[in-house]
Amino acid sequence: MLAERDLDYVTSARLRGEGRAFIMFREILPNITGPIIVELTVRIGYGVFTVATLSFLGAGPPAPSPDWGLQVSDGYNVISAGIWWTTFFPAMAIASLVIAVNLIADSVQSVMEAS
Repeated sequence: MLAERDLDYVTSARLRGEGRAFIMFREILPNITGPIIVELTVRIGYGVFTVATLSFLGAGPPAPSPDWGLQVSDGYNVISAGIWWTTFFPAMAIASLVIAVNLIADSVQSVMEAS
C-alpha cells in the first residue's frame, strides 16, 4: 500500500482533485487485491500448520477436541505397532486443506488478473 501511493496513477488522481476515499478504493485497492489474496492464503496455511504443530506437541486444545494435530499425535504413538493410517489420514487432511486454499487463491488471482 505504501509503495502504491507514490506511483504516477495515484499522483494523477490527486491532481484531478479526487478525494482520499476515492483514491483508496477506486485506484489503489484494485491494484493490490492480488497481493492481499496471496498474503491471506499464505497466512491461513501458516495458521493451520501452527495450530496442528502446537496440538501435536501438546500445547493445543485438550484431548477430547476434534483437532488434526492431536489426532496425528495420538496416532504417532502406535506407528511402531504397524498402525500407520491413524497418523497418515489426519496429516493428509492438514496438507490437503493448505493445498486447496492455495489452489483456490491461485484461481481467484487468475480470474482477477484476466478481468
